[in-house]
Amino acid sequence: MHQLNSHRTVTIVLPNILGYERIAMACSASFAQMNGLAPDRIEDLKTIVAEAATNAMQHGNGGRAEAQVTIRFELVPEAINVTVNDEGNGFENSGQDPDIERIINDNKAPVGFGLFLIRKLADHVAYRQLPEGGHRVEMRIGMQH
Repeated sequence: MHQLNSHRTVTIVLPNILGYERIAMACSASFAQMNGLAPDRIEDLKTIVAEAATNAMQHGNGGRAEAQVTIRFELVPEAINVTVNDEGNGFENSGQDPDIERIINDNKAPVGFGLFLIRKLADHVAYRQLPEGGHRVEMRIGMQH
């Protein structure tokens, strides 16, 4: 049984530059390790954070250089909650899995594959349009799988 850290949240703000999602991955791994998340779940967390941050930069913020991506990690009993906010209009989430066979056979860009990974690896995922503008992806990784 792990004990809750008194510093239960960490927030990072990234410039809208592809590649900076690696900073979010490293931060998520450190936060998770410090709070007792199992190593296999840390890998899941890093993947969902990277995918959500990349989607926020490319699709949410539309690649705009002046935009930012805000990522918040929060330790709650039995889980780590992650929110990723962009400054764009969000995206349409069809909820459908990508056609993996087409991607493999046609060597085409894996459209929708990031959302697919997030849905498969996270224990909870929600997408929200923010009233003040922007879009949020809320994800949860349980301390136990």
